Amino acid sequence: MIDRELLEILACPLCKETVTQPDEATLECVKCGRRYPVREGIPVMLVEEAALPGDAKKNRNK
Repeated sequence: MIDRELLEILACPLCKETVTQPDEATLECVKCGRRYPVREGIPVMLVEEAALPGDAKKNRNK
């Protein structure tokens, strides 16, 4: 899991809202619902890497 202090300062790069960590491999924006991957403990906060809400395949097994 991402360190709580780091999670508190991270924000969605698109809408600038808070993100949560629903599981070890994902950060999710509370506003737009985009899901950003966490790879080897490092959040990949790139809009191009984000999965949109309802896109179950993206960010899996990368």
